[in-house]
Amino acid sequence: MKLMASLSMATYPDANTPKTASNAVALAKNIDAALHAVAINVDIPDVSNALSDYLLDLPYKIQEVEATSRKRGKDLLEAVVQEAAHAGVTLTTQELTASPALMGDVAAEHARHFDICLVGCAPANQTARMLAEAILFGSGRPTLLLPDSTDVGAFGHVVIAWDGSRVAARAVADAQAFLDRASMITVVTVTDEKPLPGQGIGERLALGLRSRGLVAEAASIQAGDRSVATALQEHALKIGGKLLVMGGYGHSRVRDFVLGGATEGILADLRLPVLLSH
Repeated sequence: MKLMASLSMATYPDANTPKTASNAVALAKNIDAALHAVAINVDIPDVSNALSDYLLDLPYKIQEVEATSRKRGKDLLEAVVQEAAHAGVTLTTQELTASPALMGDVAAEHARHFDICLVGCAPANQTARMLAEAILFGSGRPTLLLPDSTDVGAFGHVVIAWDGSRVAARAVADAQAFLDRASMITVVTVTDEKPLPGQGIGERLALGLRSRGLVAEAASIQAGDRSVATALQEHALKIGGKLLVMGGYGHSRVRDFVLGGATEGILADLRLPVLLSH
């Protein structure tokens, strides 16, 4: 069965860049997945009254914002179309609309119909981060963050952040398509961040992966004075990792997201592609 990947792209107030399009298509090609690209356009409710119309020309400003959002969405979708045609990736596209407060909810609900969710991330793009958080907690699907700073290629070396938790186990299961194609898997355990459920938990996971015919080894690191997110990403890059797989900790209250420390660190400073599962 062919995997289906969903790419959700922000258009307002911060828009994704065309880099998101090229990275998403490259990832879909790497795992032989079909890609469904969605532009989330803004739809601002009409809250005008006679005074605001007179003083601010509010209806015109709303129309201007919505037109800008739609233009950005069409440009992003066209970029994906061109990239997919060049790479030979099966592609469908769609435009969705939502009020600014509900953009994340709409993206998360739509993403539930696919196997894996892709979100492009760049420093200071708070709209893309909002979409990533909403999809991670609301879609029930693994969310793969694609940094604009990286050209996505083959994920030959996959790094798993392992603490023996439920969410970490979920992430490993959700990463099966990447693990099956990896030439090397490194299971990394941070030993000085919190109590762990026993000794040698990383080697136990690596042994299980090897029993499935995969090439896997275990490594233990210490975060020291670094955040866990920084320590994991720095180690992954140091050993040549192309994808980091980890559990996404946290929960949502209405649209108020309460993140775990490692998840917050990844979203705040993304240095390589990271697959998060909640």
